Amino acid sequence: SFTKQGIDGAIFQMISHGLISSSLFLCVGVLYDRVHSRLIEDYSGIVNIMPKFALVFVFSSLANIGLPGTSGFVGEFLTLIGTFKVNYIVSILAATGVILSAAYSLWLCKRVVFGEFKVNYQGEKLLDLDVTEIFILFMLMILTIVFGVYPNLILDSISSSVDLVVKNMRVIK
Repeated sequence: SFTKQGIDGAIFQMISHGLISSSLFLCVGVLYDRVHSRLIEDYSGIVNIMPKFALVFVFSSLANIGLPGTSGFVGEFLTLIGTFKVNYIVSILAATGVILSAAYSLWLCKRVVFGEFKVNYQGEKLLDLDVTEIFILFMLMILTIVFGVYPNLILDSISSSVDLVVKNMRVIK
């Protein structure tokens, strides 16, 4: 959209996406490491056996859909605001994508985390997160919250560059 909010949002969303997607991919890696299956239908009720994992997975999924107070919200909000200033149709399409993504993420959480415990698992015992996994995943969660509550930690550092881009785009037009 080449508006200040749009560019701020795009940059912020890239950083946020890096944090949140890393967390979600690590969660998938944890499940695969324990069960050796990537099929959603092989999981249900994980919260009953792996509560720490369930907390991180649900939090990361909610951050991914833009829960207020997380960096996912700030990036999506700024990007949509910037787009609404320029093109309503593109904004509505983007907002529809956000809604569909949220619906899928919530369905995935319900399917994998909640419900009656069922895992297609042949091992002795399904283990929750170990100390290393907890440290890495909780650091990603903390950064997601910190940037969601204090977005200016990022926005202030990119402000002068974004202002130059917006100014130069006005000259080009």
